Amino acid sequence: MPEIKVLNMAGEAVGTMNLSDAIFAADINGAVLHAAVKRYLGNQRQGTQSTLTRTEVSGGGKKPWRQKGTGRARQGSTRSPQWTHGGVALGPKPRLYKTKMNKKVARIAMFSALSSKVAGNEMVVIDKIETAEYKTKTMVKMLAAVGAAKKVLVVLAEKDEKVLASLANIPGVKTALYNTLNVYDILNCDSFIVAKAAVEKIEEVYA
Repeated sequence: MPEIKVLNMAGEAVGTMNLSDAIFAADINGAVLHAAVKRYLGNQRQGTQSTLTRTEVSGGGKKPWRQKGTGRARQGSTRSPQWTHGGVALGPKPRLYKTKMNKKVARIAMFSALSSKVAGNEMVVIDKIETAEYKTKTMVKMLAAVGAAKKVLVVLAEKDEKVLASLANIPGVKTALYNTLNVYDILNCDSFIVAKAAVEKIEEVYA
C-alpha cells in the first residue's frame, strides 16, 4: 500500500496517507491508456468539416471544348478537381469520430493513469484547498509552495466557486471534480494536485 505525504497550502507536511493498492499501485497498461486517450480525443471532435465534390459545385454543365482536334487534353467539365474552382477530390465529409470502451477497460485505464502519477512522483495531496476570497494570488502561492510544474491538474472533492475562480486565470492550470476526472487530463498534466477529501472520494467511487 503506497504511502504519500499530505501537505498544507503552505507546502508543509502535515501527515501521511495510505493509498489504495488497486487504484494507485496498479499495473500500468500502456495499450489501454493509448486506447483511452485516443477515444477521449476522438469524442471531442465535432466531425462537421465538409468539402464540395464536383457534383456539388455549381456550374460546369458545358463541355469546355470539343473532344478531339484541339491538341489539348479532353475535358468534360470545368468543375473537375484539376480545375480552379473545381470540386475537391477525396475531401472530408461530416462523420462521427466517437468510439466506445467497455466499463472494465475504462477502469483499467483510470487505474493505470492514477498509478502512473504516483509512480512518477507527480501526485501531490493537500489536506484542504480553500480560500476565503476570490484571489488568484493565493492559489499562485499554493502552487509555488507545493512545487507545482508548468501543467497542473487540481482535483477537488466538491465545487468551490472561490477556488475554481481563483485558479481559472492561472496559465497551464486545469481544475476538475473527483467525479469528472478523465484519463487524458491526468496524463497530460505534469503535477497532479488532489485534495485529501477528493482522494478519499476517488477510492470510494472505484472501490
